[in-house]
Amino acid sequence: MNIYTAHTRPRRAPELLREGFTWGGLVFGPFWLLAQGAWVAGVLALCADVLIAVLARGDAALVLAACVSWLIGLFGQDLRRWTLARRGFHEVHVLAAPDEDTALARLLDRRPDLIEAAVGAELRR
Repeated sequence: MNIYTAHTRPRRAPELLREGFTWGGLVFGPFWLLAQGAWVAGVLALCADVLIAVLARGDAALVLAACVSWLIGLFGQDLRRWTLARRGFHEVHVLAAPDEDTALARLLDRRPDLIEAAVGAELRR
C-alpha cells in the first residue's frame, strides 16, 4: 500500500504525490527534478553536481556526487511538494492506495467538487 498526498488549486486538476523514496531521483538526480517540473530544486542540484565535479578530486568527487543523488532520492518528493506549494497548491488529503489511479478515485469520492477540475484537465490534454 502506498501513501499519496493530494494537492489542489482552484480550477486545476488535483496533483497526487507518492510518499517515500524515489528511484528516479537517485538514478537521474537533477534531471529527474527538472523533468518533474521542480525547476528551482533541479537547477540548484545541477549546480551542486557541477561544483562537485569542478572542485572535488578523485574519490571525494564520487562520494559527494553519490551523496547528492542519495539526498535527491530521499527528498525528491518533498522538493516536488515544495514546488507545488510555491505554485499555489495546497495539501488537502493524505490517501492510502495501491496505485495512483485508485488514490485519485478515493480523492474524488471524498471531494466531489474536484471532479469538474479533474475532468476538465483530462479534456485539455
